[in-house]
Amino acid sequence: MKGRKKGSTSTAVSRRVDELRRVIREADRAYYMDANPTMADAEYDALLRELIEIEEAHPELRTDDSPTQRVGGEPIEGFEAEAHAQPMLSIDNTYNLGDLNEWAARMARALGMGGSQHEDGGSRLFGEGEGAGDSASGADGIEFHADPKIDGVAISLRYEEGVLVQALTRGDGVRGDNIINNARSIRSIPLRLGGGAGGARVPKVLEVRGEVYMLNRVFEKINDERAKAGEALFANPRNMTTGTLKSLDPKVTAQRRLQFTAHGKGEVIWGDAFSKIKGGKAPRSHSEFLRVIKDFGIPVPLHGVEARGIVPIAKFIEKFDLRRREIDFNTDGVVVRINDFELQERVGRTSKSPRWCIAYKYPAEQATTKLIRVDWQVGKGGTLTPRATLEPVFVAGTTVQHATLHNIEEIYRKDIRIGDTVFVEKAGEIIPQVVKPIVEKRPRRSKPIAPPEACPECGSPVEKDGPKIYCLNPECPGQIAEKLKWFVGRHQMDIDGLGEKTIDLIRATKGMEEEIPLDHFADIFRLEDYREQLIALEGLGQKKVESMIAGIERAKGLGLRRVLAGLGIRHIGATAAKALAQHFADAEGLLGASVEEIAELRDFGPVVSQSLYDYLHSDAGRATFARLREVGVDLSSREYRPGVDDDAEADNSPLRGKTIVLTGTLARYKREKLKEILEEVGATVTGSVSAKTDLVIAGEKAGSKLAKAEKLGIEVWDEARLVDEIE
Repeated sequence: MKGRKKGSTSTAVSRRVDELRRVIREADRAYYMDANPTMADAEYDALLRELIEIEEAHPELRTDDSPTQRVGGEPIEGFEAEAHAQPMLSIDNTYNLGDLNEWAARMARALGMGGSQHEDGGSRLFGEGEGAGDSASGADGIEFHADPKIDGVAISLRYEEGVLVQALTRGDGVRGDNIINNARSIRSIPLRLGGGAGGARVPKVLEVRGEVYMLNRVFEKINDERAKAGEALFANPRNMTTGTLKSLDPKVTAQRRLQFTAHGKGEVIWGDAFSKIKGGKAPRSHSEFLRVIKDFGIPVPLHGVEARGIVPIAKFIEKFDLRRREIDFNTDGVVVRINDFELQERVGRTSKSPRWCIAYKYPAEQATTKLIRVDWQVGKGGTLTPRATLEPVFVAGTTVQHATLHNIEEIYRKDIRIGDTVFVEKAGEIIPQVVKPIVEKRPRRSKPIAPPEACPECGSPVEKDGPKIYCLNPECPGQIAEKLKWFVGRHQMDIDGLGEKTIDLIRATKGMEEEIPLDHFADIFRLEDYREQLIALEGLGQKKVESMIAGIERAKGLGLRRVLAGLGIRHIGATAAKALAQHFADAEGLLGASVEEIAELRDFGPVVSQSLYDYLHSDAGRATFARLREVGVDLSSREYRPGVDDDAEADNSPLRGKTIVLTGTLARYKREKLKEILEEVGATVTGSVSAKTDLVIAGEKAGSKLAKAEKLGIEVWDEARLVDEIE
């Protein structure tokens, strides 16, 4: 290639590029899909280096789906939040086989199916008190699919015409961060789909939901290297996976050798994908879908089963519990779903989870250790939570030294004392907790755990309310970090780019030469004065800082309701904040109100009214409103409606009493805001279309929900019609 001008391309060079990409993709598939490597690492690396050199000499040949894009490009400035084409729902959990059996029975009833009971294994699998008398659940006619629940990070991959164009984290289920640059660095994720079995073409649109995870041996190696370098260790493979996917440098992702396995689907437009295949029909079940996408080159679960009836599924769960400890990645359960897509649609879903799917979680692993001491930590609302310090013990894959004790009433009920030998487990294999003491091993000098007499952070008086203990100082330093994180949240001041990690990052500058003050709500609105220091912080960058400052400026004008909802005042959430904003024109009117006037508001009793009044008239409360006003925050009410009867206004709305489903992309409203507006006028917003649905609001790219509404003859409005009714 010497002597050739950079950028000029011959047919021979183009053919070599195509050949290198084909061989590398085949090697990736053999390694990650078939577990049958076809070449040594050195040979693979040599081919990849050759391809990189050619693309550098001929940049016009470089494409987004080239294997060279896995190496990792330049660091990015931040992630863009984007909407899921279909909501990315979570899955309900169960922790015993009896509940699994009852879930299967509910599915059978929902589908109008019955069936005889199995004779083999029923009493063993579903013991006394666990559905033993109904081992088949009446679900003999339902085919289920079960596969391992990988303990990783859920993402959604979107392919258009076979090319990877988007990779979203779950986020809040409606919107997630687009981590496409990091996803391209994961070798088990195909950048371009191959042809399917029998000549199937790639779909027009294919969204695959799955799990990104890290092999245990890779995790241990990286943690060993970090320990030798004196760096902080990750707690477990899932935490390291999360941190890796959130890294702004794709090279980090490439180096950590993450894996991907598919477990479901989002939006799919098959187009003419099966036109060349006999029968020409798209997959009708989850297991068929997995077989099809595997042919396209997407990794699918290696361990799984499909079976008719719930008893064989329960047997698989029992057997896999023994096998899962031999696998080189963490699994914490088994996902069980109705296999047939049509039956899934008939069963439907809630706003949070599909009804046709459930995750069986294996019982938490327990260990015993000694309780050394108890510290009390201050939360957002001033709640003091007891945290146990333990002798280090290995539980469910990680070393545990701290665990929650929940609250003082739980401590008394379980009779836990300092010096006790205690059982420790991870709730859902995530949060360590002290389960109970081993009384037989209690030393004579064990000490009862006493509640704090004053706040450990600020020394202010505390108050016990039910099982919880509260610090009464609203300006307690121990509360401020959590309060700031709440204040900037989506349903409060909704400041993009200023999330939990960014707040921690900024507050970590305290005491440094380039300190950025962030100790009060008002400090948020002065962050623009520290623009250059913010840009210099690791993980931010100019683009993210500019977005953050724009969000802060916008938040200044949101008004009294959002401020009240964000301050973390005890007993004052979104509903109470709205009622106050409707009754008072501004903060001055609220500060001048008596306890009796506040108590007259709907749903405000004497306890809530007195608590709010005490805060508003405390030195800290008055100072908070004064400081917010000083930095330009608008404390007037957007919802102020003197003399308007909310109930009477809602009664006049044609939407009152309607059950409404939202689908597709809406241009005028964010979905959460629209839901809030509809509920204000007495409507109920649900997540799935059924015979009980009165109205469907369809935006752009409305999919299966719109089709189902039309099939059931349900009234459908577009966004323009809805806006007319609302306004």
